[in-house]
Amino acid sequence: MQFKEIIGQENIKSQLIQTVKENRVSHAQLFLSSEGSGALPLAIAYAQYINCQDKTATDSCGLCASCRKYEKYIHPDLHFSYPFFASKDVKVSIDVLEEWRAMLLDDPYFNLDIWRSKLNAENKQANINIAECHDIIKKLSYKAFEAETKVLIMWLPEFLDKEGNALLKIIEEPPANTLFILVAQNQEQILSTILSRTQLVKIPKLNSSEIEGYLLSKAQMMPHQAEEYSFLADGNLIDAKLLLNDSPNNNASYFAEWLRMGFGNKVPAMISFTETAAGWGRENQKNFLKYGINFLRECSLLLSGGDELVKLSPQSLEVAIKLSTHVLNLAMVEALIGELEKAHYHIERNANPKILFLDVSLQLVKIIKFKSLPKGTQYIYN
Repeated sequence: MQFKEIIGQENIKSQLIQTVKENRVSHAQLFLSSEGSGALPLAIAYAQYINCQDKTATDSCGLCASCRKYEKYIHPDLHFSYPFFASKDVKVSIDVLEEWRAMLLDDPYFNLDIWRSKLNAENKQANINIAECHDIIKKLSYKAFEAETKVLIMWLPEFLDKEGNALLKIIEEPPANTLFILVAQNQEQILSTILSRTQLVKIPKLNSSEIEGYLLSKAQMMPHQAEEYSFLADGNLIDAKLLLNDSPNNNASYFAEWLRMGFGNKVPAMISFTETAAGWGRENQKNFLKYGINFLRECSLLLSGGDELVKLSPQSLEVAIKLSTHVLNLAMVEALIGELEKAHYHIERNANPKILFLDVSLQLVKIIKFKSLPKGTQYIYN
């Protein structure tokens, strides 16, 4: 994988390339990012660049023997470790290596749920077990076959339990020309003993324009639709791609109208809305609730005087300003977000959508009636 194939992250790409040019590649690095930011593709492109036999100033060549093997993930000095679902046939990650390679070739932007869907996971818990740690040590103790640098990329080291301490010595004192790249999403869940032995590389979320550009060029979406999907994805390219599989709703109009119904205490209209929402399908219901949560967070910025931080389209911004001026206050926004987050949680767990949306609609009416509370009063919701 080459850097040019990765969406956005131009600053990080430049920093990584510079470390190679200046010969200051740390032997153990932790790429920390939120889901869908491209940390795993970046790690692979970085490893390919390091071992490219004819690298340019900005990318690997993509043509040399090393690059051709990297492109297919079959280079003998490129190793992967990742969470898997142990069974009598699957003891270590290499037992599902073909599935891993196939998934990377299909799309290197994925999450644990997508990875689970490629395997016979049943109800098992994913982990990186002690057998996998021993296999890593064994593989890295061998001399490099072809490349100057052996590379191990571990995806989601959060799934290393205390057995991960078996890797401490080889991470701290690796064989010559060995590079560890850990690709993580939650720093707090990583063993502190491993964390302290790595150099942290923070990878930011993709910005809205990068997601929007991807949707316009790759998915050939209409600009207004790409704008809404980018807002819903909130920097997560995986979520943006998943949204493409669903029939789009006009979430902005629906949500604004829903709030107006609550403000006007229009219960019959809200019951009618409940019938409509119940027929959307589960993913579209989740997207609607997610849009509402993100929209209300932007409203809270307006209410707090952070207008310059708001990331809404002109049309949605106009609605947000009107609602923030005439309907919402911070206590209300906090309470509404709480209700929508609970609803999203229950939709994911197959709650009856008609009952759920009716309940949330009635809670919305109840919350908005507190508009007249004195400024600074905290609203307590169940």
